[in-house]
Amino acid sequence: MKFFFSWLGEIPEVALGVVFILWFIDVFIQYRNKEGVEAKRITSKRLSNGDENPVQIEVKNKYGFKINLRVIDEIPFQFQLRDKDFKLSLQPGDVKSIHYNLRPTKRGEYDFGFIRIFISSPLGLINRRYNFDGAKVLPVYPSFINLGKYELMAVSRYLTEFGIKKIRKVGQSSEFDQIKNYVGGDDIRTINWKATARKGALMVNTYTDERAQNIYCIIDKSRVMRMPFEGLSLLDYAINASVALSKVAMLKEDKAGLITISETIGAIVPADRKSSQLGTIMNVLYKEKTRYLESNLELLYSSVRTVVKQRGLLVFFTNFESLSALHRQLPYLKRMAKYHLLLVVFFENTELKALSTESAKDIEGIYHQTIAEKFIYEKKLMVKELSKHGILSVLTAPQKLTVNVINQYLALKAQQRI
Repeated sequence: MKFFFSWLGEIPEVALGVVFILWFIDVFIQYRNKEGVEAKRITSKRLSNGDENPVQIEVKNKYGFKINLRVIDEIPFQFQLRDKDFKLSLQPGDVKSIHYNLRPTKRGEYDFGFIRIFISSPLGLINRRYNFDGAKVLPVYPSFINLGKYELMAVSRYLTEFGIKKIRKVGQSSEFDQIKNYVGGDDIRTINWKATARKGALMVNTYTDERAQNIYCIIDKSRVMRMPFEGLSLLDYAINASVALSKVAMLKEDKAGLITISETIGAIVPADRKSSQLGTIMNVLYKEKTRYLESNLELLYSSVRTVVKQRGLLVFFTNFESLSALHRQLPYLKRMAKYHLLLVVFFENTELKALSTESAKDIEGIYHQTIAEKFIYEKKLMVKELSKHGILSVLTAPQKLTVNVINQYLALKAQQRI
């Protein structure tokens, strides 16, 4: 064609020249502004283990034209996820926020990388990269996001909304609160006749739950607590429940303490109800890890006798996979129950429970189902064995641990058994 129309040979050269001009224009308008984009990652100072933690990225366009962005957030390797990748467009001066959640399943330090932003102008010939918020380290602490909900559980009249049962009080507490005017429905046995004579109207004594009682969470760190369910180990479930129970206990004006045990005694936090107590407990539990040996309950018993001077509630988080394992530890549990109200908390194997309800398709399936039912039945026998020796117990699914333990504490508090 160029033989007949010589001007056709100039079109590729003109087109290439136009592309180069547009490329230089794109480079110029993007790089003339040193800070054309601003971005920052907004998170809490620490993450809550086992919970959905909100993360926000805020991006602002400082160019005088519309830009298209690709935003990549380099999240910690512990999540085993590819970097969070988002695409959006911004008009001049616009500010937009990107929201997503992260659920850590291990305590410790989590390293965030850069927020990498690739922008393109309406010409779309080049991308410019920006980096923001590099090398940010956040600690992951025992679960604290839902502590407000558990506080409400301790004071709300509508406890059934949280899975908490209404407990009928037995007897009358001896902890005096105040003298008030009699109203219909008050117990006539609480009428204060001296105050009535002075006032000239019926006055009654009111009582409140006993306070300042010792509530110790004892956490087993041995190998039996390594088993994972939904990403969290049994130790992590026990730690999260201990933090929530300590918070509720202090809200009820009791003293919260902590003991961790494996083949040796780990951390000991004496019971107290000062404002910094919960922070102390969380800082201790932040560092705790499971061990590979069996717990030394004889050492635990001697430590309890040394540390816990007054009678209190001992909540022992552990796990037994067989009756023989329980029988090995039973003598020491009986000794502790002699001096304190002992509540042993151990776990259902939810995967075995699901397996036992499935319909078997062959001989192998029947065999697996039979073994699963045997282990489930043994767990129920453990509850009866502990009850036979006057030891309270809670057998619970890991996911329901916190609610069930708080429910049991409130029940014992209402029944004045502590």
